[in-house]
Amino acid sequence: MPSAPLSPDQITLPAGWIAALLRGIKGQCPRCGEAALFRKWLKPVDACPHCRQDWSLQQADDFPAYIGIFVVGHLLAPVVIAMISGGMSAWATLAIILPVAVVMLLLTLQPTKGAVIGFLWWHGIGAFRQERRTPPDKP
Repeated sequence: MPSAPLSPDQITLPAGWIAALLRGIKGQCPRCGEAALFRKWLKPVDACPHCRQDWSLQQADDFPAYIGIFVVGHLLAPVVIAMISGGMSAWATLAIILPVAVVMLLLTLQPTKGAVIGFLWWHGIGAFRQERRTPPDKP
């Protein structure tokens, strides 16, 4: 079991949920931005070595794949329409588009999973605890 995470005063928390998403997209810990989020291609580390945030609690499940399919499908739909309306046969279109779609989906999976984990953490969804830096006292 990982030790308790460092307090928000000891690390640089992201300023907002978009910053947490961007850290996840880059494969960095959404909480501190200092360490790698993934130990393998789609397997997050159990705990961040820098801020000790427990990432074994994440429940991204299939949502990153759904997002990837949605994005890749919308990017390739106009290409498929243009290829078929340009006179290319359906089989040739399929032979070109299918490998391109698979590669695009594989390239988007890890950044999408990092973004989903960052979003879940920032909003305190699932087993995560929502945390924010306490604003300084106004004089």
